[in-house]
Amino acid sequence: MEFQRVDKLEQGALAPYLAAQKLHMGDFSRGFLFMWNDALKPDYAFFENCLVLREYYAGKCFYHFPISLTHDREEELAAISALERECRDREVRLHFTNVPRDRIADMVPRYAEALVTNNRRWRDYLYLASDFCEYPGKSHAGQRNHVRKFEKLYPDWRFSEASPSDMGGVCEFLKEYEGIQRAKGGYLAEEEMDEVYAILPHLKELAIFAGILTVGGKVVGFSAGERCGDMVVVHIEKALRGYEGIYPFLAQQFARTFAGDARYLNRMDDAGDLGLRKSKLQYLPVELVQKYNVTPKRAIDLVGKLPVIEGERLTLAPVEREHMAEYARLAGDDVRNRYWGYDWREDHARRPSAAGFLRIAKESFRCRMEMPLGIFFEGKLCGEAVLHRFGYDASAEVGVRLLPEFEGRGIAREAVKMYTEYAFSKLNIERMEAKCFRENERSHRMLLAAGMRPTGSDDIYHYFLRTPEM
Repeated sequence: MEFQRVDKLEQGALAPYLAAQKLHMGDFSRGFLFMWNDALKPDYAFFENCLVLREYYAGKCFYHFPISLTHDREEELAAISALERECRDREVRLHFTNVPRDRIADMVPRYAEALVTNNRRWRDYLYLASDFCEYPGKSHAGQRNHVRKFEKLYPDWRFSEASPSDMGGVCEFLKEYEGIQRAKGGYLAEEEMDEVYAILPHLKELAIFAGILTVGGKVVGFSAGERCGDMVVVHIEKALRGYEGIYPFLAQQFARTFAGDARYLNRMDDAGDLGLRKSKLQYLPVELVQKYNVTPKRAIDLVGKLPVIEGERLTLAPVEREHMAEYARLAGDDVRNRYWGYDWREDHARRPSAAGFLRIAKESFRCRMEMPLGIFFEGKLCGEAVLHRFGYDASAEVGVRLLPEFEGRGIAREAVKMYTEYAFSKLNIERMEAKCFRENERSHRMLLAAGMRPTGSDDIYHYFLRTPEM
C-alpha cells in the first residue's frame, strides 16, 4: 500500500468513505482528521474498495480498521491481509485501532495470540438524535427543566446556523471561553482549543455545519458537527456556564436544527475527564461505542529465549562471546554477504568489531525481528541459521550461511531441516519459506535437498516453501 499524509483540508478522496461509514465512530470523520491532524499525523491508503487510515500515538504506529465503501466484510478482511503483508515486508509491528466490537470475532481468530484492549476513556457516546430533540419521558426530566429555566431567564435567546459573517462574534466568545478551557490544563485540552480556532474558516470546505446561540445579541454558545452515515458527529460544543441551563439548551437546538433526520448523535469520548463523563452519562447514551485495539502476536513474539536444538551431527545454539571472532569472520565476509541478502554496510559506516557483530545479532532477537542461531559442528562454529520475516499468518523464512571451509558437507541442508522442523513443532509455524539468488546454484540445490519445494522465481530470486504436511 502507498500511504500519503492526510491533508487537513484536501480530504476529498476520503469523503465518500467517511460520509458512508456505519461504524458509529467519530474518529472516522473529516472534522476529527482536521482537528487531530497535528497530534496524530494521520495518513491513508486505498486497498481495492477500502480506505485504510494510519496514525501515530505514544510512539507507535496504529492502523485503523479498514472502511469498506460498501460495508463488505470480505473486502475489509482482504485489506487486513494486505496490512499483514505490508508490515511483514517492512519489518514493522502491526497494531490495529478502532476495531468495532462486531469485527473482533473476525480478527482475533486470525492469530495464534493477540493482545486486545478496549480503553474506556476513548469510547464514543452515542445517543438517539430524537432524545435530544425532545428530551422525552421521565428519564430526561432534568434536561427539560434546564431548558425551561434557560428559556425563562433569557427570553431574547436566538439559535441560528452560523455564517461567515458570524465568525468574528464566535471568536470573541471563544476568547472568553478559552480561559476556562485552558485552566483545565493538559495537552489534549490545549490542543483541542487551538484546533477549534483553526477549523472555523474551513467549516464549509469540510462539510461541517455549525450553530450559534446568542442572548441579547451576544454569542454565548457554539456547536459544530457533520453527517456520517446515520449519525451526526458533534465535534465542538462550547458554552458559557454562567448562563443557567445553557448546555442542555444548546444541545437541543443543535439536534433540532441539524440532526432531525439522523438516527444518532455521536458526542465523542470523554478522554478520561470524570466531570465530562458524568455529564455525558446523564444524557442517557444508547451505546458507548467500543473501540478495540488489537496487537497480533507472531510466533517470535512468544519466544522467551533462543533455543538449543540438537541434531545427529549439528547443534543449533546461540552464539556466545567465546565464538565471536569466528562469528565476525562469517558476518563480515563479503562473499557470504553477497548471497545472504544483507551487508553490514547498509547500517554501519564502519566495520563493526567482533563484539559489535555479535551485539547486532543479539539485538535482532531482543527486538523480536530474527532468531539467529549458530551452527556448531564438532564443537566448532561453522555457520549461522536464522528464522526471520515472521508473518502474522504463522509463517517465517529460514536462511543459512556457512564459513567457506565447512561448505560441501551437507551442513546447510541439515541445519535448514532442523530449524524448519523445530519451527513446526515448537513455534506452531505453518508455512516455512526460503529464497536464494538465481545465480546461487549451490543454495538452490541445498534447499531442494532440505525438503523445500519451489514456488516460483522473479528476476532476482528463486522462492521455496515447506509446510508440516510436506
